[in-house]
Amino acid sequence: MHTAFFLLLGASVARFLLRHPGSPSTPWIIALSIALALLYVLGPALGAAPTVRRLLWLGLVVAVWVVLVVLAPSFAWCAVPLFFTALRTLPPRAAVVLVALLTVFVVAAQLKLSREFDPNLLLAPPAIAALATAVFVHMERQAASQRALIDDLIRTRRELAATERREGTLAERQRLSMEIHDTLAQHLSSQQMLLQAADRTWDSDPATARAHVRTATGIAARGLAEAR
Repeated sequence: MHTAFFLLLGASVARFLLRHPGSPSTPWIIALSIALALLYVLGPALGAAPTVRRLLWLGLVVAVWVVLVVLAPSFAWCAVPLFFTALRTLPPRAAVVLVALLTVFVVAAQLKLSREFDPNLLLAPPAIAALATAVFVHMERQAASQRALIDDLIRTRRELAATERREGTLAERQRLSMEIHDTLAQHLSSQQMLLQAADRTWDSDPATARAHVRTATGIAARGLAEAR
């Protein structure tokens, strides 16, 4: 749409220069066209949100365009890109009102430019404005649907990642639990064997029995430390 605006602006300037060579208003037309082009270039840098600077910029663009149309009605067709600019910048109701006002101004400019009355001059601009509005609304709905799909995808990916992290944590806990269980079972089995051996040798060989008990105590201490 930006390219279309500059093409229409350039075509309007060329048409004026070809149709009105040596016109006293030529310097004004050229100066205002350059000013309008520069203002339009500044638009993307201000963002799409309806901030005060963005609204002021839109007002200046429309004002310069209106002056150009008053001086040279052929600039009226630059309104088509301005329709989309207004629809992107303003809230829906305000944008529709501005588009309607621009359309009325375009109709008046075309009637002034025409040497004889043509019904198409009354019908074509409103039809183009309505088509531009419908296309913009359709594009916005598609963009909103795409944003919703992207948001759903991002949310789903985050949920999957969180689920994978939870499953990984549970799996790690299960693994540690099994390791602790196996270690404790091994330690308890060793302690049982040592205590049984100590019981059998307690009367005949007390020193060996006490050694078995001490060993079993050490195994119990190591098992407790590993469990912690």
